[in-house]
Amino acid sequence: MYNIFAQMPRGLLESLDLFFFVFHTLFTLFNLTGWLWRPARNLHLITMGLTAFSWLVLGIFYGFGYCFCTEWHWLIRHILGYRDSSSSYIHLLLGEVFGLWIEETTVIEGTKWAFILIIAGMIAVRVIDKHVSRRE
Repeated sequence: MYNIFAQMPRGLLESLDLFFFVFHTLFTLFNLTGWLWRPARNLHLITMGLTAFSWLVLGIFYGFGYCFCTEWHWLIRHILGYRDSSSSYIHLLLGEVFGLWIEETTVIEGTKWAFILIIAGMIAVRVIDKHVSRRE
């Protein structure tokens, strides 16, 4: 993948850097909130499934919490000359965008717990939906 990005013009790489900040942030925000809105729940199930697949299945080979989106973004930023010390996109986002420099291990732990709580919320609303639909 590095070779593909390394051959791109700087302007395209800068656009991809911005794209990944926007896309990855929106994807993350949707993962956090998509389960709350009934019409979005099926799409949310897909995005959470992709996240779980990346973190847990690909994580077997690349380390727990592996995210291909983060890896591609980091490659682009490395080619652009950024030397990000963070291995977590959420950690970088909190620091770079919001100026919140929190210990990286704390951010990673919080991300794991948010994921677990979102799954619990997803299950709860689906059980409630099923129960309500049976009563109707």
